[in-house]
Amino acid sequence: MRKILAAAALTALFLFTVPNIFAATSKSGTIVIVFKDGHRQTYNLADIERVEFPTADQPSSSAFGPSRGHFLGKWECGDGQGGNFYITLLEDGNALRSIGNVHGKWNYVNGEAQVTWDDGAEDAIRKVGSSYRKFAYTSGKSFTDTPANVTNAINTTPKPI
Repeated sequence: MRKILAAAALTALFLFTVPNIFAATSKSGTIVIVFKDGHRQTYNLADIERVEFPTADQPSSSAFGPSRGHFLGKWECGDGQGGNFYITLLEDGNALRSIGNVHGKWNYVNGEAQVTWDDGAEDAIRKVGSSYRKFAYTSGKSFTDTPANVTNAINTTPKPI
């Protein structure tokens, strides 16, 4: 009987507390998420269907790792031979590479930006620890193969361009 009363009390507490939290938040009609790097992203509450928190058996990169929008912009990357070049990732899925002025397409896959260039080469920008790295793959290789080189990648325009 005590367990039933305790469960009923907790349920009542939950039912009265949670709506009050959302009621206080919804006065502005938005929610602001502040990321570890300090940037903020605002969402309209009317556009949010639900908020999910992954459990131990679910991958967390999609919920808390870099988002697709985080990869937008102009990235300075090493070329594997001591020089640098730029990869620009656009919101519409197009990509530009300053070496050879090559066009490509990019996708956000498993928490990383994967670029397939028109010349057949591929690059992936991945978060490794607290920084980003560019993994280069020659024509005929895939993102799961051993990369031809791995270099630093720095987003020079950390906001969408």
